[in-house]
Amino acid sequence: MIKLGLVKFLTFGLTFVFASSAVCGAGSSQDGERVLRVPYTADVGTFDPDNGFEVGSISAIDSVYEGLVKYSPGSTTIVGSLAESWQTSADGRIYTFHLVEGVKFHDGEPLTAQAVVASFERRKQKGMALGYFLDNVENIEAVDNSEVKITLQGPQASFLDTLASPWGPKIVSPAALKNHDAGDNGKGWLNEHAIGTGPFKLTKFDRGSQYVLERNEDYWGHKPYFNRIQITVVPDISQQILKLRAGEVDVVPTGYPYAQLGMLPENLSVTSIASTAQYALFLKPGTALDDVRVRKAVLAAVNPRAWMSDVFGQYAAQSQSIYPNLILEPGTRIEFPSDMSEAAKVIADKGGLKISIGTFSDTPTYRRISGVLTAQLASIGVDATSYALAPGAAFNLKADPNSPDMLLTIAGPDAADPENQAVAFFTADAPLNFYGRVVSDADELVKQARTVLDPAKRKTIYEAAGRLYYEAGTDIPLVDADDVVVHVKGLTDLGLRPVFPPGNIDFGSVRR
Repeated sequence: MIKLGLVKFLTFGLTFVFASSAVCGAGSSQDGERVLRVPYTADVGTFDPDNGFEVGSISAIDSVYEGLVKYSPGSTTIVGSLAESWQTSADGRIYTFHLVEGVKFHDGEPLTAQAVVASFERRKQKGMALGYFLDNVENIEAVDNSEVKITLQGPQASFLDTLASPWGPKIVSPAALKNHDAGDNGKGWLNEHAIGTGPFKLTKFDRGSQYVLERNEDYWGHKPYFNRIQITVVPDISQQILKLRAGEVDVVPTGYPYAQLGMLPENLSVTSIASTAQYALFLKPGTALDDVRVRKAVLAAVNPRAWMSDVFGQYAAQSQSIYPNLILEPGTRIEFPSDMSEAAKVIADKGGLKISIGTFSDTPTYRRISGVLTAQLASIGVDATSYALAPGAAFNLKADPNSPDMLLTIAGPDAADPENQAVAFFTADAPLNFYGRVVSDADELVKQARTVLDPAKRKTIYEAAGRLYYEAGTDIPLVDADDVVVHVKGLTDLGLRPVFPPGNIDFGSVRR
């Protein structure tokens, strides 16, 4: 599984005069309704749950649509959603799901096993952007109206994580699919419309401007606190913060300056959880960094212990391996060398060294980290420069002879299993193997681990593969950044989930 979108972090300074009397808090009455006002940095590309890799807006889509299972808030534990229970065959190939009774789609149609089959079959259709989630599914069948059986081609220990992913398969009204299929599997209509089973209905899609979700009064589960979610597109984080402090929005989902989190006005609060957003340096092959002694010297200079708290404050943890900490806790952690004198000697013996660092985008957090890294490298005699890559350029580094020696980016998987990290970033055919490195022995271990059902054995195999990728110079994991949301005081139960891109509030659980 792969995660193609990376979360943007922005920092800046503001000077202002705050008038508390101007604040209209979350849950304030608009025509007698409780309204949560949320700004999005990026516009919604599509509401189609099968055909787009939305990042900042995934919580809106997942408030309208639901899958069979999901991650519990604040953890990577898998719990039921539209499936109240399930069983797995001893060989790990057959999953049988029992559906919750009495669930209805927003158009009034009942949820049935046949509806689940139709949605899964749509996801598997050629040309669906997220079809790869079901690449190991051999057959899907409705045993009866409330029971679905999924047969895999081979054992896949990560399958439930695949279904629980924020981008995992969702169930769409079969009537909507049939009525709006213009020979395109409903792609055109579902870009800007939605009929699911979730706690909210999409009632307004004003591209580039505003989106409105209205509470589903017939929702089968716990009713949401808010009647309406009002989403506006505000690309500039500074404007989002000004609007928050002026009482025009209720949250800044992501990007609030870390340095200012300890100096918030009395009416604002922070909610944060550990996440799987790992900052890492991917290394270009064919450079001086292929020399193990040189690479160890560079490791001593970029050691996160020296700068992590200055950049992130308390809202990050040093990465323990090439997998996010929440996904795999290694038996042996990656240790950075600490002898800066020895590192400087290695660089001096080589006659000096020049290194270029490209950042995935031009956000202030990337600039801050790359600035610290260049200063740290300079302290051991490395002439390091950094620059932001053009949008999308990181995906074409393999074909660019002038690509930077290092890429600083966020490496986060789309589900909470080591397989999702490895096949996204490290295997030979991984779509985000930015420099095209091949570590065949590690790839074989990843392939082997997929079919191993014993959790302890799987962990040992993935850790061994991760060590091989790391020792081959594939990447240098730095820090796992927390998911940090700044909001008006009194908001609670934000339902943040570690695998979701930071800032994605659970609109069904949040309340005041």
